[in-house]
Amino acid sequence: MTGPVYQETFRTGAVDLTHGGGGRAMSDLIEDLFHRYLKNPILDQGHDAAVFDAPPGRLVMSTDAHVISPLFFPGGDIGALSVHGTLNDVAMAGARPISLTAGFILEEGFPLADLEAIVISMAKAAREAGVPIVSGDTKVVEKGKGDGVFITTAGVGVLPGGVSISPRSAKPGQAVLISGSIGDHGVAILSKRENLAFETEIRSDSAALHGLVAEMIAAVPEISVLRDPTRGGLATALNEIAHASGVGIVLEEDGIPVNPDVQAACEILGLDPLYVANEGKLICICDEVRAPVLLNVMQGHPLGQQAARIGTIVEDPDAMVVMNTSFGGARVVDWLSGEQLPRIC
Repeated sequence: MTGPVYQETFRTGAVDLTHGGGGRAMSDLIEDLFHRYLKNPILDQGHDAAVFDAPPGRLVMSTDAHVISPLFFPGGDIGALSVHGTLNDVAMAGARPISLTAGFILEEGFPLADLEAIVISMAKAAREAGVPIVSGDTKVVEKGKGDGVFITTAGVGVLPGGVSISPRSAKPGQAVLISGSIGDHGVAILSKRENLAFETEIRSDSAALHGLVAEMIAAVPEISVLRDPTRGGLATALNEIAHASGVGIVLEEDGIPVNPDVQAACEILGLDPLYVANEGKLICICDEVRAPVLLNVMQGHPLGQQAARIGTIVEDPDAMVVMNTSFGGARVVDWLSGEQLPRIC
């Protein structure tokens, strides 16, 4: 179905305050844009709240706000990212995501064609992930009081019995694994934001990881920790785990995968890839004897082909993260200080 808003204004029009005013314009926007692309049986109920059956198991819920700049970047956009980010937060608890909600803060004057592209991207990401967007909300703010569009998504998942994954569960002697190369997302955003040209296009790694996580848990249900290293990158995520578990972590620099183009870009820009955001990678901490099994599973999945062991959990009352460098020395990998790349997700 195409309604009057879509037919007459979507190609050249812009968001105005009436689209958030609760009247006919808002109803047309919801019907002709959001419902048009996000349509599914639960959303079709027409409630302000979604009503659905939950499978057996413990429920897991997460919410995430997305304020990225620019809105469109190599490898993705704010729409797909808002789906992937929340799905991954749910998956890092070991859960299978079953539904999403989405809230939009739109700025007056934002092109409706761009909004349509974002909603199409969200719908595609949700459809490919097999997780419907079942409820949502739209608000419009005056021009100059937003930045085009902000999106908040919430997700619900189900945790199977026998799975207990927590950032507090890392133990000395365990192995630290990463599912692939680091820094791709942050460098892709920065290259677009600053109009930087490299020999090959660096693309965001934005992806939904729950399929990979499900295969990992099926092979090794006793995984201790899962974490996606988003803002603050690998270094900050590992410091969070070390602090929560009261352990130290020793990394091996030579074992950490970094794509050559990302490494070169970081050197030019004065960035450390350890602190650059990722949106399609995960950290896994598991018992030493199970690490080879998990690596095999991860490397056999499309989103884990570059998976590698990068370190070991050690006893350390100071909960430090230390890296053995390629040059034979060692350095402390501290928390991110300040904001290396703002508005990254």
